[in-house]
Amino acid sequence: MAKKAKFYTVWKGKRSGIYMSWDDCKAAISGVKGAQYKSFATFDMAKKAFNGNYEEYKGKKKGETSLSSEQLLQIGKPNLHSISVDAASSGNPGVMEYQGVDTKTGKKLFGQGPFVQGTNNIGEFLAIVHGLAYLKERKSDRVLYTDSRTAMSWVRKKTCNTKLAETEKNKPLFDLIRRAIQWLKSNPHQTPIVKWETKAWGEIPADFGRK
Repeated sequence: MAKKAKFYTVWKGKRSGIYMSWDDCKAAISGVKGAQYKSFATFDMAKKAFNGNYEEYKGKKKGETSLSSEQLLQIGKPNLHSISVDAASSGNPGVMEYQGVDTKTGKKLFGQGPFVQGTNNIGEFLAIVHGLAYLKERKSDRVLYTDSRTAMSWVRKKTCNTKLAETEKNKPLFDLIRRAIQWLKSNPHQTPIVKWETKAWGEIPADFGRK
């Protein structure tokens, strides 16, 4: 099946505008602190967003509604003494990668991939475990944010409950999964793993910007 075209609106970057590929969008925002951008299914949607306000669009997915002021007050603000992790997969399965960043600055702390055949859930799981190991090695008391409830559940159960079958093509990825599971079983940790509140705070800082 052909991959659906996407259009990328950049409100704040090296060059604002509407881009027809992720590579062009990435070039326009790379290195810009607090870059503002989002993908849309059609050019008209991207154009409408470009003529509007980024705050109206950030963190929203299809069918989502804005939170009330009372809900936002209840959720509060993210803990900036933290790291954030996320994954991206072009297909399910597809080429997958993950990364962890400093929540406050957006500085990339670690990353792995691309893996030729993976899923987003696997990437989210590995990103959390990598983040836990990163923080434990540094004896850090920072919080770890993820936007994946599925991956949080897998980490709690110390397993990767993927339905993806292991093949010669994805064996390196499954080797990494086995290492991650073994690490969880052998390394107790005190790091709080917290759900990132996308509706209130926008996309998680580790987001790859390909939604």
